[in-house]
Amino acid sequence: MKWLENRLVFQPTTAETLWNPPPDNRIQDVWLTSRDGNKIHAWFLPHDGKSPDSRGAVLVSHGNGGNLSDGGDFLLHLAATLDRAVLIYDYPGYGRSSGSPSEEGCYAAADAAYDWLTGEQKFPPNRIVLYGGSLGGGVAVDLASRRDHAALVLVCTFTSLPAAAKVHHPWLPCHTLMSNRFDSLSKIGQCRRPVFMTHGTLDDIVPFDQGQQLFAAANEPKQFVPLEGLYHNVTLDTPVLVQLRKFLDEK
Repeated sequence: MKWLENRLVFQPTTAETLWNPPPDNRIQDVWLTSRDGNKIHAWFLPHDGKSPDSRGAVLVSHGNGGNLSDGGDFLLHLAATLDRAVLIYDYPGYGRSSGSPSEEGCYAAADAAYDWLTGEQKFPPNRIVLYGGSLGGGVAVDLASRRDHAALVLVCTFTSLPAAAKVHHPWLPCHTLMSNRFDSLSKIGQCRRPVFMTHGTLDDIVPFDQGQQLFAAANEPKQFVPLEGLYHNVTLDTPVLVQLRKFLDEK
């Protein structure tokens, strides 16, 4: 059951299977070591040579499928629109990262990426935006509940993994059987910085109402942007990112 659960939850693509080259020569390869000993690969796009404390950085936790090389173009768009440096990393077993994926492995990889930004790159913690999409939202909420940050950004994120699984497998006791929890609903109240959330109204993977429940549990200041008529696998377009930048710049 554990093996089957992990196969359903984590759907990594290794670099040997499919890898897209960086879309811009400013993107740097970064290698991290997580507390469980895994080698974690990341891409870093600096903020056009400006000092680290001028605008800050965005730490991106991606979803449960593929690898970070799928998001190269979005990385460029995110950096340009938000006017910040961006670091995106892979979980264990994804892309070029070693190991096998697990909930704790994802958290450890996020910590390693955060420590690299605050340590080696000298970004102040209160200038790091934590961005999570889908499963990455669960990773970002956990990180935000434990580490200081500028703001938390969640895209199409569930309340908890068992709650999301129950939607697709209503006959199974998901809350009892599942070992991977990613229980964002119980953690988001511990996040004391601004929260920006967006969710597709027609999301057929993580229901829209789960995004609303998670938003209701978050502390102020916060903003929720519904993506009308959109499903789960969305790439935020410029108007939403402009709203996000306005939200970040005003906080």
